[in-house]
Amino acid sequence: MTSDNSNNRKPKVPLRSAQWFGTRDKNGFMYRSWMKNQGIPEHQFDGRPVIGICNTWSELTPCNAHFRDIAERVKRGVYEAGGFPVEFPVFSNGESNLRPTAMLTRNLASMDVEEAIRGNPVDAVVLLVGCDKTTPALLMGAASCDVPAIVVTGGPMLNGKHHGKDVGSGTVVWRMHEQYKAGEISLDEFLSAEAGMSRSAGTCNTMGTASTMACMAESLGTSLPHNAAIPAVDSRRYVLAHLSGMRIVDMALEGLTLSKILTPAAFRNAIRTNAAVGGSTNAVIHLKAIAQRIGVDLSLDDWQEYGKDVPTYVNLQPSGEYLMEEFYYAGGLPAVLRQLGELDILEKDALTVNGETIWDNVKDAKCYNREVIREPDNPLVESGGMCILRGNLAPRGAVLKPSAASKELMKHRGRAVVFENFEDYKARIADPDLDVDPSCILVMKNCGPKGYPGMAEVGNMGLPPKILKQGVTDMVRISDARMSGTAFGTVVLHVAPEAMELGPLAAVRNGDYIELDAQNGRLSLEVSDEELEARLAALRENHVIATDGGYAELYIKHVLQADEGCDFDFLVGCRGAAVPKHSH
Repeated sequence: MTSDNSNNRKPKVPLRSAQWFGTRDKNGFMYRSWMKNQGIPEHQFDGRPVIGICNTWSELTPCNAHFRDIAERVKRGVYEAGGFPVEFPVFSNGESNLRPTAMLTRNLASMDVEEAIRGNPVDAVVLLVGCDKTTPALLMGAASCDVPAIVVTGGPMLNGKHHGKDVGSGTVVWRMHEQYKAGEISLDEFLSAEAGMSRSAGTCNTMGTASTMACMAESLGTSLPHNAAIPAVDSRRYVLAHLSGMRIVDMALEGLTLSKILTPAAFRNAIRTNAAVGGSTNAVIHLKAIAQRIGVDLSLDDWQEYGKDVPTYVNLQPSGEYLMEEFYYAGGLPAVLRQLGELDILEKDALTVNGETIWDNVKDAKCYNREVIREPDNPLVESGGMCILRGNLAPRGAVLKPSAASKELMKHRGRAVVFENFEDYKARIADPDLDVDPSCILVMKNCGPKGYPGMAEVGNMGLPPKILKQGVTDMVRISDARMSGTAFGTVVLHVAPEAMELGPLAAVRNGDYIELDAQNGRLSLEVSDEELEARLAALRENHVIATDGGYAELYIKHVLQADEGCDFDFLVGCRGAAVPKHSH
């Protein structure tokens, strides 16, 4: 890491910012003059790289509410390396508060990032990310511009504490709510966990979607080592932010753009990493969207080919026992990546943002706790990679997370209990007269990208109370929705095409039999092709997708299906960060 002033070093590529600040004419006068009203001295405009700090800080996004402090540490690093930092806000889509779902605005946030980069005098960007959708949104936007970019995650919160035990954010909600519905605990007991679950700044401390996407960013090579797991309130998080600020200056001078890092090998490493850490199903959609923006061909088949047989080694909730604090203390993601490399299932030459290969970064990493990061011969799950399912019920694919599922249900045949949408599910699931038994399969429709809209995290349908009271804790569930990375169960998600697009899921009726065969990747509706087509034809006659105008209408008209990453059709592809025409 160098700290020489950048104005003493020659950039290997022309700096974009010079088109704004580097001319001695009317335009240069105006651009510099207006910036100087902030008290910026003349020497900041001497040709040093301008580093954009893309900040998703918001008090409505609790996971990211500490980002003002993180941004200041990044600025210190940028200044130390001789750069000129400029912080700017972008849409912050927090999973915990935003309705109907943060996924509805992931693409909107990515557009905000893309246009902010493209239209402003920045040579490189630091992406401050945390809550679930902010990581893919910022990477998508930056990838569309193909600028030098480095990810700085806000970090996971400290372990939750409840009645003397560690509890995982999100996961404790699902578990205790099921216990409450089963009559095993009181309402007071359920609510007593609130204060202890989230006791510090940061993202969910389980291997939910936020932690998963932090691991994806690191395994893709877009962040410095250890970025994924350092707790939000650990001083080493600030050190990493400072070092990232220093490094991005060099990246700008070197012209180390995202397209040199986000290669096919990088995405294959991320798929393997997701299996090894027991990552969220949401990564399947987000990695596809990022890949499409940078021009890499990534499909569900890649998850099957490169991830399916990779064991899960990280013993974290919701799949296992521990939390992100222990993961960091055990060695963090570098220890996992080293293990994958020693097993020869890591593509070692993939380049990372520090200019080194991923193997150079992790070859000396150590594991300090083999309960948290299991030995190669003692995995948490033998085949932990995402299970991709296909069949007449999901011709374009569906996703199941083996590390969070019940082994005995991975091959199962059952009678469908059908809910037409989430409202129907909420209205009927607690009905004591619901015709359901433990062998049934719960099916929910119209919760996909267009159906909800936004594809909310409702796929992990809570079980009927009458079933929970029998001591049953899991059933097969199928939908075109997503589920929280903190959730668990034998849950089939992302069925494509979705019901609102009149995929076969739309035609499932109560009493139909469905067979799940995870080992062989099959999801079958036991209905003849002729009957299935007749049902769909009847549905087509009166099919209308209602829209209410505004952004939601844009979303419904242009969103792609789950197997295509749920991006907008008009955003796919890398358009680059060309210098816009002068406005003066």
